[in-house]
Amino acid sequence: MARILVVDDSPTELYKLTGMLEKHGYEVLKAENGADGVALARQEKPDAVLMDIVMPGLNGFQATRQLTKDPETGHIPVIIVTTKDQETDKVWGTRQGAKDYLTKPVDESTLIKTLKTVLGS
Repeated sequence: MARILVVDDSPTELYKLTGMLEKHGYEVLKAENGADGVALARQEKPDAVLMDIVMPGLNGFQATRQLTKDPETGHIPVIIVTTKDQETDKVWGTRQGAKDYLTKPVDESTLIKTLKTVLGS
């Protein structure tokens, strides 16, 4: 089954997203900030990344840009999952290379459907 990297500084969100993903058979990798997320993605090459935006240090926009512009990780689809729901945030997220943009709290069926779409399954 696909391996999904969840990058979020909230233990609660990590727990909720991990639960949703594992229930649907996904293997979950976790990082608690943008820098760790980029490093883990380069090391593990997950099938997709769920990226929060508001994190200390390297934020989700910056981490998404690093992953999508890097030849080693550019093929990995990034889905932004955040509380930021302004249209400008969504536009900026896709400009950084994100394949989709979901607003928290994320609906489980929407999350799984979005993942299946970006994974081509």
